[in-house]
Amino acid sequence: MTVNALKNDAGQLAGGRRLAGGQRQLSSGQAGGRQASERKQWGSTALAILFLAIMLFPVYWMINASLQPNGTTLQTSWFPLAPDFTGYATAISQQGRNLGTSLVVSLGSVLLSLAIAAPAAYALAYFKVRGAGVVLFAILISQMIPGIVVANALYTAYNDLGLLNSIPGLILADSSHGIPFAILIIRAFMNGMPGSVIEAARVDGAGHIRTFWSIVLPLSRNALITSGLFTFLFTWSDFLFALTLTTTDDVRPVTLGIFQYIGAYVNDWSSVMATAVLASIPAIVLLLVAQKYVAAGTRGGAVK
Repeated sequence: MTVNALKNDAGQLAGGRRLAGGQRQLSSGQAGGRQASERKQWGSTALAILFLAIMLFPVYWMINASLQPNGTTLQTSWFPLAPDFTGYATAISQQGRNLGTSLVVSLGSVLLSLAIAAPAAYALAYFKVRGAGVVLFAILISQMIPGIVVANALYTAYNDLGLLNSIPGLILADSSHGIPFAILIIRAFMNGMPGSVIEAARVDGAGHIRTFWSIVLPLSRNALITSGLFTFLFTWSDFLFALTLTTTDDVRPVTLGIFQYIGAYVNDWSSVMATAVLASIPAIVLLLVAQKYVAAGTRGGAVK
């Protein structure tokens, strides 16, 4: 009995040692896996920072060139050690009116696009409209039409209607691109809304207009902000409609102003770059303010 007990104890001791060795190997393997994962994460982060620096370098160079005192970019230093704001003063005095025109046209396009797109999206989402699929297909096709084709067609119509060189004419032209996109975004979001909310409002006696105004629109805030932001960005950066539908200096968006500014001030790049910086500020501010609404709006439309 004593010999057998000793054999059993020795076997248990050997098994315990093998188990401990296996646990140490497992622990070392897990540690090595964590280290490899951390190295991979650091490598991905460094690569992302490199790509971000490459993409943001033109923006930095634009700001750097706008602060150079000599007005040329041929011998520009890497850092504005002696910043000069003369270019900004020149840009504000000569391009301030164009910036205001772009702001008015962009805001007007946003309001007109949402005023038309929101009711249209509500009708396509909740009403049993015959041919709704054909309408959506036509909306998609309208997004594929080249802008130059639309601009040339609008020029002929605007010439007959007296809308050339006018802010309402530019608002209508830019809204022609914003409305189809807004309909698709808002309709996708409304399709993801619970139908019980609409039914409850209808049971309580609310009509279609009251339901749309008091229930659907507040719940569709993220989609409205998303579509309005993209419409604003498109209108703010529009060059084709501005070049085609304006022939005088009375109404001139900032994109066309910069284009003509380069020809007149090719030796004063600090003013040109200062105008570009000022033109970028509204878009940057809007993107920073509305980014959470844009993310929620796109996710809401993608759920359905």
